[in-house]
Amino acid sequence: MSLKGKTLFITGASRGIGLAIGLRAARDGANVAIAAQRGLVHIIGTTGLSSSDDAVIRSVTSRAIVVKSGNMSLGINLLAALVKRVAQSLDEDFDVEILEIHHKAKVDAPSGTALLLGEAAAAGRKVALDQHSARGRDGITGARRTGDIGFASLRGGTVTGDHTVIFAGAMERIELTHRAEDRTMFAQGAVKAALWARDKKPGMYSMADVLGLSDF
Repeated sequence: MSLKGKTLFITGASRGIGLAIGLRAARDGANVAIAAQRGLVHIIGTTGLSSSDDAVIRSVTSRAIVVKSGNMSLGINLLAALVKRVAQSLDEDFDVEILEIHHKAKVDAPSGTALLLGEAAAAGRKVALDQHSARGRDGITGARRTGDIGFASLRGGTVTGDHTVIFAGAMERIELTHRAEDRTMFAQGAVKAALWARDKKPGMYSMADVLGLSDF
C-alpha cells in the first residue's frame, strides 16, 4: 500500500503532553491550517484540544482531509462502537461506569480514550455527556444519579492503557475491556487511517469512518 500523490501529516499527544509522531509537534490547530494549504492528509490523535483549536480544525475541512480521533487504536474504536450499541440497547436500569488505568507519568484524567468511550455511551443513550458525567467521587456523594456516566481513573507503574466500560444492572453486569500492550498500535492505526483517507474528499472523518462503523 502507498500514499503516492499525498503527503502524510500525523500528530498525536495527550492534552498537549506526550509523543508527537509525523512531521511536526506543533499544536494541531496550526498544523491543520498548514495541511489545508499544502493538500496534506492530516491524521489527528491529540486529546485535550481547546475549543479554539477545534474551531480552526473544522474551519479548514472544506479544503483538507482530516481524520480525528481521541485514540488511533483499531480495537478502541471498535470498542466505542460496541459501547454505543450496548448503551442504545439497554435502558437506564443499567448504570454505565468507565474505569481506566495508565502509567504513573500520565498527567491528565480521565484519559482522552475514557472520554471517547463516554461520548459513545452518551450517543447511544441520546444524551449530552457534559450533562450526565460523574467524575472524582469522594466523601459523602449521595446516591448515584440515574442516567449518569461515571468515570474512575487509576495511575501506576508502566501501564500503557487499560479501559473497561461497565454496564451494571440488577443481578447482572456486562464489562467490555480493551488492554493496550504496545504503543506501536497507535501508529499502526494512524497509518491505516492515512491509507484509507488518501483518496477521500476534503472533510472531517473519524476512525469509525475508517473502520466502516459510522452506522453501527
